[in-house]
Amino acid sequence: MDMNQYLTMFIDESNDHLQSLNENMLQLENNPDDLGIVQVIFRSAHTLKGMAATMGFEDLASLTHQMENVLDLVRNEKLTMQDYIFDTLFKSLDALESMVQDITSGGDGKSDVSSIVAALQSIVRGESPAHAPTGDVKGADQGSASHPGITLDEFQYSVLEQSISEGHKVLYIQVTLREDCQLKAVRAYMVFEALERSGEIVKTHPDVQDIEQGEFDRVFSLYYITQREAADMESQILGVSEIETAQVVSLDHETLQQMVQQAAAALETAKPEAQQPSAAASAPESKSTPAPAKEAKATARSGGANPSRTIRVDIERLDVLMNLFSELLIDRVRLEQLASEAQNQELTDTVEHMSRVSSDLQNIVLKLRMVPVDTVFNRFPRMVRDLAKTLDKKIDLIITGADTELDRTVIDEIGDPLVHLLRNSADHGIEPVADRIAAGKPETGTVHLRAFHSGNNVFIEIEDDGRGIYREKILKNALQKGVVTEAEAEAMTDEEVHQLLFAPGFSTAEKISDVSGRGVGLDVVKSKIVSLGGNVTIYSTPGKGTNFSVQLPLTLSIIAAMLIRMGSEKYAIPLSSIVETAVIKRGHVKNVHGSRMVHFRESMIPIISLSKVFEVPDFDEEQEEETEVVVIRKGDRLAALAIDDFIGQSEIVIKNLGRYLPAIQGISGATILGDGQVALIIDANAFIK
Repeated sequence: MDMNQYLTMFIDESNDHLQSLNENMLQLENNPDDLGIVQVIFRSAHTLKGMAATMGFEDLASLTHQMENVLDLVRNEKLTMQDYIFDTLFKSLDALESMVQDITSGGDGKSDVSSIVAALQSIVRGESPAHAPTGDVKGADQGSASHPGITLDEFQYSVLEQSISEGHKVLYIQVTLREDCQLKAVRAYMVFEALERSGEIVKTHPDVQDIEQGEFDRVFSLYYITQREAADMESQILGVSEIETAQVVSLDHETLQQMVQQAAAALETAKPEAQQPSAAASAPESKSTPAPAKEAKATARSGGANPSRTIRVDIERLDVLMNLFSELLIDRVRLEQLASEAQNQELTDTVEHMSRVSSDLQNIVLKLRMVPVDTVFNRFPRMVRDLAKTLDKKIDLIITGADTELDRTVIDEIGDPLVHLLRNSADHGIEPVADRIAAGKPETGTVHLRAFHSGNNVFIEIEDDGRGIYREKILKNALQKGVVTEAEAEAMTDEEVHQLLFAPGFSTAEKISDVSGRGVGLDVVKSKIVSLGGNVTIYSTPGKGTNFSVQLPLTLSIIAAMLIRMGSEKYAIPLSSIVETAVIKRGHVKNVHGSRMVHFRESMIPIISLSKVFEVPDFDEEQEEETEVVVIRKGDRLAALAIDDFIGQSEIVIKNLGRYLPAIQGISGATILGDGQVALIIDANAFIK
């Protein structure tokens, strides 16, 4: 079978399972006695192992199977979770992630994980320090190996009892493969497939996962519910290649009870430490190992599971859909202009209806591109946990607003900057335990990662309760590195000093480490965020903590903008950057220390002439007695842009200038207007320093 067609699905689902494993392992580390979490982890690992084995990635399947062995002991209360077990399992997850990453890059997923496998096997054998008595684990293994029958829990037993009462056939089936059988797991799978066409498998021995891996001697057995006769099922099983014998026994209430009691008695003999059999099933109530894959199949077929409400869509298809809709939006604006000029009522009504429908369509298309920031945030708890161990600090990461949505284009780019900021908070922000206690703080530092909407922007804040930023320390480093002069340093505000942290090559680390202090990181953060049309601001109180606030646009594709005219040229200013518009008289413009300023709401703000910045040939602001201005905002700072005239508000499609034009200061892209003209989009952030 050609597996390439399933590779993308395998990679996506493997990443989902690995993320789930990481999240649940972190939960289990906080609640090591919660067996419910262990069951969830076990199921994820089991599913991942099955997928990897099916796709032929044997190293990945083998490592996951070793993890399963450890988790199986934990969920059956044969092993207690301890720090070294958590560390080994986390190393296993890191290795699995590397393998999946290699497969994503076109590799074969092979990796030398012999040391991790050896560590997992030693845990199973009970050889690791501080482990439960070796006899417990070995006893469990011996019991599994010598167990001659199938134990049932109360639920499974009651299902079989009820099936007999309702007239169904309950069969006990024992299958023996030929000695020369080369692919035991494949033959067992073919038997299961044949059986599931005519009924339901309730329980197997050995367990399903062992059979899938071929980890059984030639014999396996199972309980089975069907409407078919025992002889029919026997001939069906014998129809599978390399089957030596198939014993099929039809059971009634009495023979079922006898078989279950015999199996329970055999289990008691093999495992004296096991719990007493339950009254109804004569089998351990919670110690039996379920067959997750088969039970899930049965649930799905019986209608017990809810149908999936989501589908996976290739990102490229969404991009194509977005581009097609962009063209439709441009044509819609053109139609609206033509209808207005034609003064035809029927045409106007039709165009208005089309506009309403396309607006609804626009909302849906944009929402399709929106992704919760949780897809980025969910990898950070594990990262902070590892950072805390590396730095020998105690750090709590508190995440809020993970369901806040951002455009997929922004989501794809924002991960690395946030990683830099979190590592910076953990390394530079949070103090060592001894320093925190000396400062009268709790020994565990707290890092808040929060996301929230505000207008047409999303804000992501990383706030720590660490040592804060000291102005003198930054300026001392900046002066040593020649980033600023002494005169400039004295005149700088605290906010301007904080912005020095984003200067290329700037670092306050006293020693280089793997975490931070190589002089790279924060400058990359700022350039990446600015390239996304965003901004980053630092708020800090020395000794109390620091807040990095990242402002990002909701979407990078379709935005609301104010269209303006400068002579014969047209420009667009994103509404998210505009505070208000106004008309001012020439006499209100003042010169303050060589800069042109204008009075705005009890403060003086700079006024910038766009006609001079963009060298517009057919408009001269100096000839105007009154000037239209657009007041723009960047963080807490304001500025006024002097323009020629307002055209009006419109929704525009952002087109990248690409390689046709070099990076132009103050221009973030272009758009095509309804009449076919191109208007440049103004980057308001570039005009406020």
